[in-house]
Amino acid sequence: MQRQAVTSSALHSAGYDAPNKILELEFSESGSVWQYFGFSRSSFKKFMSAESLGNFFTTRIKGKYPELQIK
Repeated sequence: MQRQAVTSSALHSAGYDAPNKILELEFSESGSVWQYFGFSRSSFKKFMSAESLGNFFTTRIKGKYPELQIK
């Protein structure tokens, strides 16, 4: 999946696979890459426009979607 760099202290990059509703995040500190399943296009737009991506992740993504670490 193609990811784009994001401005965040917690995240290095983010990508979205719209047909499969998969959010992919690369974390700054660990370099780990995680996928989150069932993530809607509208949620991705809200995420990318959030004032704090790290806060959005912690409050609205983490623990709320099936996830898989891929790297």
